[in-house]
Amino acid sequence: IAIITLSRRQARAELARSKTSYDELVRHIPVGVYLFRIRADGSKNFEYVSPVFCQILCLEADAVLRDAGIVFAAVHPDDLDSLKRLNREVAASLQPFRWEGRFIACSETRWMHIESDPKPQPGGGSLWSGVITDITEQRLAQEALRVAAVTFETHEAILITDAKANIIRVNQAFTDITGYRPEEVMGRNPRILSAGREAPEFYAEMWRQLLETGTWSGEVWDRRKGGQIYPKRLTITAVRNEQGQTSEYVAIFSDITERKDAEQEIRNLAFYDALTMLPNRRLLLDRIHLALSVSARSHHYGAVLFLDMDRFKILNDTLGHDYGDLMLVEVASRIHSCVRDADTVARLGGDEFVILIEEVSTNAGETSQKIALIAEKIRATLAAPYWLRGHECHSSPSIGVCLYRGNEDPVDVLLKRADMAMYQAKDAGRNAVRFFDPAMQHAVETHAVLEADLRRALPHQELRLYYQIQVDNERRPLGAEALVRWMHPKRGMVSPAQFIPVAEESSLILDIGHWVLETACRQLAAWDKHQQMRGLELAVNVSAQQFRQPDFVELVAATLRACQVDPARLKLELTEGVVLTDVAGVVAKMKALKVLGVKLSLDDFGTGYSSLTLLRELPIDILKIDKSFVRTLDQNQNDQKIVQAIIGLGANLGLTVVAEGVETEQQSRMLLQHHCRYQQGYFFSRPVPFP
Repeated sequence: IAIITLSRRQARAELARSKTSYDELVRHIPVGVYLFRIRADGSKNFEYVSPVFCQILCLEADAVLRDAGIVFAAVHPDDLDSLKRLNREVAASLQPFRWEGRFIACSETRWMHIESDPKPQPGGGSLWSGVITDITEQRLAQEALRVAAVTFETHEAILITDAKANIIRVNQAFTDITGYRPEEVMGRNPRILSAGREAPEFYAEMWRQLLETGTWSGEVWDRRKGGQIYPKRLTITAVRNEQGQTSEYVAIFSDITERKDAEQEIRNLAFYDALTMLPNRRLLLDRIHLALSVSARSHHYGAVLFLDMDRFKILNDTLGHDYGDLMLVEVASRIHSCVRDADTVARLGGDEFVILIEEVSTNAGETSQKIALIAEKIRATLAAPYWLRGHECHSSPSIGVCLYRGNEDPVDVLLKRADMAMYQAKDAGRNAVRFFDPAMQHAVETHAVLEADLRRALPHQELRLYYQIQVDNERRPLGAEALVRWMHPKRGMVSPAQFIPVAEESSLILDIGHWVLETACRQLAAWDKHQQMRGLELAVNVSAQQFRQPDFVELVAATLRACQVDPARLKLELTEGVVLTDVAGVVAKMKALKVLGVKLSLDDFGTGYSSLTLLRELPIDILKIDKSFVRTLDQNQNDQKIVQAIIGLGANLGLTVVAEGVETEQQSRMLLQHHCRYQQGYFFSRPVPFP
């Protein structure tokens, strides 16, 4: 018994020593060790967990041994079902297994690798011995490698060199962009890719930044394997080892050809005309600004030429805008052939072009002569026939020229002056060249001031109606012609010859014409109150713009109703210019006025281009002989014959003929001899205001 007892003591001591040695062993291995028992009745618990096991999972050993559930509670919710499913399968098969998943340990997510070897136990159940390893760092490293691998094969080219700038690795995007396979560039310097466009100073600055800061970024031009030059965006980063020494250089670049093309397209849209690809107004203004600054330093004269194609609208209206565009492209090409490469040819829009010629001469006279020769060359070149899709077309330019030296005059002033000179060329008959004259500017400025004052004339009640009497052959008054006058507060009486053309150009004639009609009708109404004037008629001049208004007839009718005037006492005087446009529409409107009872007079007859056929179609009542024929009636036999013919024509058509501009008794007597019974002019009375 003693021997047995001693043996048992020795066995227990040996077991204790073994356990101590085992504990010491598992304490120092970097994995957690455990024993997990599942009994026949289904109960389960951990019989042993090593210190590393508890350290990995941040759990207390006693707690784990008391309750196995706290280990499963630490499994990440997304991986718990996977672990439970595996445990059920292994419990049934008792086959060794491996599992990787996440645990919530120490308040953070950690990746664990578990290996276990379950063994069946006598009496049922199983004992699972296994290890658990924290593989978080390994998984992160793998993920980093995976991301790096994916990144390396990105759409951007990656090139890695050693510290001596020899290529050691490239990705697929590098081959796609450059055309070089990896084996063709390994061990070679990246300079094999250079297009040679950058100066040595460029690369010196690149390496200076790279060595000082460890990085460089910018745009360079490279050459593909096939020889094509292309732009790329390049970033180079120096990779340093633990000792701070550069071990590699990583270059990442992308082909920016499309971006450059898009930028160029945007620039073209911003600075160039889409049809002719000439500079547009914006770029032209920039270049003129620069030219003026250069001229201020060099004291050289330059010139701005403003060019407009004559009758271009006719081409568009007859053949269509496609042909017009073809001509504009041809015009741009022809102008370019007449000037230097350094000169600027711009299109402002439509058929307007501007040519900027710089640095001609320091002498104004010499500059004028040279520019005149250039302008004449352009004029002759553009006046030659154009062949557009088999059609022979003709046009010519009107060219205005303005010289400059220095930057005393703003850009807009130069363009304005060249534009004024161009209109002088048009007024001279088109297909001509005109230089800016200061007198032009004075006339334009005077015109502008007059227009501004005229806009205030109606609101400030500066307009007046004067009346010039019309008499019969016995000098009895039949009526009068209403003539508008302008009493300017500073200029005094302004001649209608001055302000009526301004009013017509600015459309102020519409407001003035309406005021004249309304004032005249009120005057007729006032005459009704006087016995001697009750039967007088009143003639009112109507401008072409007025008459073309769609509601002109309605306006006349409304004015007559408002003033309660007999329409038969109102005579509307129209010029031949009104009649010659849209004859059918004009005749229809005249007939509508006749229905109202208004009389119609054709003014200034003989000075325009009316045909006898047209005259026969017009529903007019009165024919007025222009004063230009009456003025020389007693001096020019041809004028006598013309007047006699007009009087006879009127009589044959059943029209009343009135001669205006009668200034002498002899003129009046000669008109009466030719049976012109109705006259008007200074001989009888000047235009006078009515009290």
